[in-house]
Amino acid sequence: MMPHGPGIDLDATHAHDGSMDRTDWLSERRAAVEADYTRDAGTYDDGYDPVTPVHRRFVERLIATIPEEGSILDAPCGTGPYFGLILSAGRRVVGADQSAGMLERAKEKHPDVPLEHVGLQELSFDDRFDAAMCVDAMEHVPPEEWPLVLGNLRRAIRRDGHLYLTVEQVDRSRLERAFDEASAAGLPVVFGDSVDPATGGYHHYPTEEQVGRWLDGAQLVVIDEADEDLDDYGYHHLLCRLEG
Repeated sequence: MMPHGPGIDLDATHAHDGSMDRTDWLSERRAAVEADYTRDAGTYDDGYDPVTPVHRRFVERLIATIPEEGSILDAPCGTGPYFGLILSAGRRVVGADQSAGMLERAKEKHPDVPLEHVGLQELSFDDRFDAAMCVDAMEHVPPEEWPLVLGNLRRAIRRDGHLYLTVEQVDRSRLERAFDEASAAGLPVVFGDSVDPATGGYHHYPTEEQVGRWLDGAQLVVIDEADEDLDDYGYHHLLCRLEG
């Protein structure tokens, strides 16, 4: 399991003067993220392969947990970079994404894969899949909505199923700088929030202690994990089993 250390009190780390509502601000940030992905969808795959060796290992391990011709929910699926791995292993996949542009590109690449135009916060599948994966995406989910998203993913999976998810990581100094700048601007942020100045898009980087609490609350038990360092960021990979 991940180590549990000091957490961050969301109520104590707001950085705004009351002039902007956080709920409205997060809604704007989510729309900016969706617009950015849709705008870039046509060229998103050019010169970019998100399937690192660590991603591949975890996806293959997830596939191995389900029966032949079993099904996996890939949410959000983006342009479908993992569809081929799943299909070539004799399993079925359903993709879901809030970006219509990403779904259009995924459809071009894999026309026979069922796709759902829906965000993580609105997933409403019930006991439908043998496993689920949420890769390179939770960084766009604010801390208030982590329990909702984990609950939606958990509900989509059948009993004894597995969930693979990644948590993006950056150096704490970057988060401190982002928090200080947002504080000065009067934005309704909590520590860990980061806004892309070019697109208005949003990232949140929770502590491992926070993630551990959220997983415990969703009755998800970590059975494998790994850290992956990339250029100026990294991922914490987690394979979880449903408990209860």
